[in-house]
Amino acid sequence: MRIVAADTGGAVLDEEYNPVGLIATAAVLVEKPYRTATLSIVKYANPFNYDLGGRQAIRDEALLAVKLARKVKPDVVHLDSTLGGIEIRKLDDVTIDALRISDRGKAIWHELRKDLQPLARRFWEDTGIEILAVGKESVPVRIAEIFSGLYSTKWALEYARENGKAIVGLPRYMKVEIRPGKIYGESLDPREGGLYGEIEADTEGIGWELYPNPLVRRFMVLEVWRE
Repeated sequence: MRIVAADTGGAVLDEEYNPVGLIATAAVLVEKPYRTATLSIVKYANPFNYDLGGRQAIRDEALLAVKLARKVKPDVVHLDSTLGGIEIRKLDDVTIDALRISDRGKAIWHELRKDLQPLARRFWEDTGIEILAVGKESVPVRIAEIFSGLYSTKWALEYARENGKAIVGLPRYMKVEIRPGKIYGESLDPREGGLYGEIEADTEGIGWELYPNPLVRRFMVLEVWRE
């Protein structure tokens, strides 16, 4: 099975380790043996002007996943929304009201449905491919999350090169290594079977340090600076 998935992750942190805004949405094509991505694309946000309420991330993920899926024609698309695997094209207001999610989550989806349900319906009519709201139980979504961390690291390198320094909070349970010409990342959760990713990047002239976020367990902080 060939699966396209998308997720948003990596946050700019202030000096007190508070999140300012999210950095990168990644869409990935994942194929057997389902440990990394065959192909990935990214959309960068402006983390200094970001809606942390969830609407922007979900919308960006859906649009980027469809963009990649139109190119690679997967069997199915997974989004990082834990709605029991429901098809987005069937997500009407009555269905949303019946979901076992918070009132805030329902309000977000009532708003997003106006854009995403027609998008998913048109995509299904054109390709026969379903877009499913699977959430973090999906391995491809987790791989997309890891790649969002890799692309956030790449963003941090470029930001530090121009501005001197960047502090980034990585997605949960992952670490990165900045190597010559590339960024490598992997899951720190031993139950996930060795999920990893790697992207190319200009890594010259940059120093870096990785350490646990002192305020939030399971998350690592990456500091990078211009040397």
